Amino acid sequence: MENTIQPLNRVFLELGPITIYWYGLIIGTAVFLGLMLATTEGKKLGLHKDLFLDLILYAVPIAVICARIYYVLFNLEYYTENPSEIIKIWKGGIAIHGALIGAIATTIVFAKKRNVSFWKIADIAAPSLLIGQMMGRWGNFMNQEAHGGEVSRSYLEGLNLPEFIINQMYIEGTYYHPTFLYESLWSACGVILLLILRRKNLLRGEVFLSYLVWYSIGRFFVEHLRTDSLMLFDTIRIAQLVSAVTIILGLSLIFYRRYSKTETKRYNQI
Repeated sequence: MENTIQPLNRVFLELGPITIYWYGLIIGTAVFLGLMLATTEGKKLGLHKDLFLDLILYAVPIAVICARIYYVLFNLEYYTENPSEIIKIWKGGIAIHGALIGAIATTIVFAKKRNVSFWKIADIAAPSLLIGQMMGRWGNFMNQEAHGGEVSRSYLEGLNLPEFIINQMYIEGTYYHPTFLYESLWSACGVILLLILRRKNLLRGEVFLSYLVWYSIGRFFVEHLRTDSLMLFDTIRIAQLVSAVTIILGLSLIFYRRYSKTETKRYNQI
């Protein structure tokens, strides 16, 4: 039976020379949904209706470039020997932490140019970012990537997973941990949490900082199961190190900003 299992087709649609992959369709849908959510909330809080559309026109391409640069830097030996591979992003090789660095840096500059609070934009965008991460992992699922170590079919069946997920985790004769699913579910819970925190009218910036902490906690533990981790000195998983630093930094900023009273405005203030 296992020898007859075929992976799901990565291609969504072919129109002559144009090929649309499920990964791209999923990411595009995630960006659209995230934009709609952020734009709706932003209008409620007095932001121009096109502000987030203008932002993503800069943030998305810069985030992709930074995600690629981040990945290349931590695989420098390979790319030094194969420089022509650096631009071949379609072969895989982007890192979410690199994308976040690029997106945050872009938003800081954008907010300053538009004379809008960075923290206000970041708070509104936080649930949208998690929606993107939640859905993006299903793109990894379609590509059979970002999975964990070897497991048995009975292990996967014990998780009461749908048959199509179990079969897609059968890669070259072996079943693997569906780490894409673990992270996607964690992100889904995070979206709900952030939407609840919005109603609590926290200090401006705390919804975004909560996002950083929540995502990083989940990524720290899921990363331990991954088989494709970027490594530092062959012993430290880069994503775990960055996640740990982000958790500490996020919590520290929440407490510092709250108790030093450097921020007095609330989430719902226009």
